[in-house]
Amino acid sequence: MPLAPPPPYNLSFSAASLRPELARIVAEHYLASGDWPTAKARILAANALQAKSPASGIRLERELRLRIERLSDPQLRLLTDSNADDRAAMAWLATMKQNALLFEFAGEVLRDKLAGHDTSLRPSDYEGFLASKSTEHPEILALAETTRIKVRRVILRMLREAGILTKGASLGALQRPALSIHADRAIRADDPRWLAGFLLTDAEILSS
Repeated sequence: MPLAPPPPYNLSFSAASLRPELARIVAEHYLASGDWPTAKARILAANALQAKSPASGIRLERELRLRIERLSDPQLRLLTDSNADDRAAMAWLATMKQNALLFEFAGEVLRDKLAGHDTSLRPSDYEGFLASKSTEHPEILALAETTRIKVRRVILRMLREAGILTKGASLGALQRPALSIHADRAIRADDPRWLAGFLLTDAEILSS
């Protein structure tokens, strides 16, 4: 029996990069209200995300909420109550959970490059990844060129916000992002495989 094709990539995430501080605001409203519809209404009514227009506020709230909804309670608490590194880690985790493309790019391409002591991210790395996925994900080929450029720009910004990409040659230099013991523990309690998106090796992921 043939294997079912993988779910399509979510390629409509460019309304927001990681924005850890805004993600924290969304999570705080949820924890205060106890449900997402109430949190959404309060965020939009108060323009808590400081959007320039009602329409952009709706898009921004929706994108951040769809990511954050995927976090466990301990992960939500880290997003709201911890330091900047943990907030960035939880925002990156939430985004990977919502967007398989990001998790696979980090876990397959960036992690392998770092393991091979190649820290320079090049356009060919990204384009090669998309080309390798396009057979299983024809939605990649359907992207308009302007959308394709915007998606790449937002992904690179996310990697910088997550602490994975810094200044360097070509698109930038890769590094292991900061991951506290509290963040590591919250991720492992949920599913250790997400640690691949933080560029941990298989041996490190399997260790406890």
